[in-house]
Amino acid sequence: MRRICAVTGSRADYGLLYWTLRGIEEAPDLALQLLVTGSHLSPAHGLTVREIEADGLPIAARVDMGLRGDDPVATGRAMGRALSGFCKALAGLKPDLLLLLGDRYEILAAAQAATLLRIPICHLHGGELSEGAFDDAIRHALSKLAHIHCVAAAPYARRVIQMGEDPARVQVVGATGLDALARTPPMDRATLEADIGWQLGERNFLVTLHPETLSDAPAEAQAAPLLTALEAFPEARVLITGSNADPAGRALSEHLRRHAESRPDRFCYRDSLGSRRYLNLLRHIDVVIGNSSSGIIEAPAAGCPVVNIGERQKNRLRAPAVIDCAADAEAIRQAIEQALSDAHRALAARRETPYGGPGAAQRIVHILRETPLEGLLHKRFFDLPVTITPT
Repeated sequence: MRRICAVTGSRADYGLLYWTLRGIEEAPDLALQLLVTGSHLSPAHGLTVREIEADGLPIAARVDMGLRGDDPVATGRAMGRALSGFCKALAGLKPDLLLLLGDRYEILAAAQAATLLRIPICHLHGGELSEGAFDDAIRHALSKLAHIHCVAAAPYARRVIQMGEDPARVQVVGATGLDALARTPPMDRATLEADIGWQLGERNFLVTLHPETLSDAPAEAQAAPLLTALEAFPEARVLITGSNADPAGRALSEHLRRHAESRPDRFCYRDSLGSRRYLNLLRHIDVVIGNSSSGIIEAPAAGCPVVNIGERQKNRLRAPAVIDCAADAEAIRQAIEQALSDAHRALAARRETPYGGPGAAQRIVHILRETPLEGLLHKRFFDLPVTITPT
């Protein structure tokens, strides 16, 4: 029996991992060890570990990072606690393989611990770019620490190989979020409204704004252009979800919360919607607005127009449904107007996406089952042919 330890640190990666976790649990020759950390264990971020418990997935260990602030020093201290906690948890669980997704700092701490303990790593969603956030550097660091790579699209596979990874260990599996979208049971509008505790209107916006972690702008300045632009659409009902546990994330969430609470006739704020409610909202709202990766991958596949603000998702593969704009109030307003146009709504309804279709979870589970583990820890740098001209 091959023991697969999967790490989840936030509502975002849990929603993307869910069907892979179920596939591991159902495989007769795999044993799932679920390790929960990060904002899942933080009351300030909705204590989303409760959703995992409600789903019935057994939690093998919890690593509390002690998220007590959102400035860089507090984040660094949390990473230190995470590294110590992961070392202890993994030493006790003794997994055969560690499964990690994405680009967050708590996931980097898990990879560091696995490296020290000589546990091979399978990394999902490597090779992507999001050049407006330090997540970009963390994602590439995870690729160098990993031994098996399951990427979402062919250009990402080429980029991972460009970083010196063995092509034989790089597999294009598609985006895991498309499995979640396809397999989440639909909710009718009335049920969804009751579940959220908020009524939709004739026109509805879904907003998720995260900090641009390479920006020096304070949280209020990052939120202000969007909030100003939204005032140009007084007929719209606006549902805002909280930010990730990034530096300045808590301050940004609090600013958005205060804005929503000051306008309860139009705005609603929720720390976390959870995957089921979020994905169902994509079927009922008019535009997704913000800078979340869900606006790049899941929303276009649901046929929803997207306004992507600023640099956070810079250079990720785009669907035609995505409209990029600067973090400027007038640019955001114009982008929302375009997203609401009949022409763009028709374009989004085609559901074109560069990430293929559902099935990533099944492909990942197959790779976890079939990849030989012998010799996996010994990595050789794969050199691409390059001609150097002497100076």
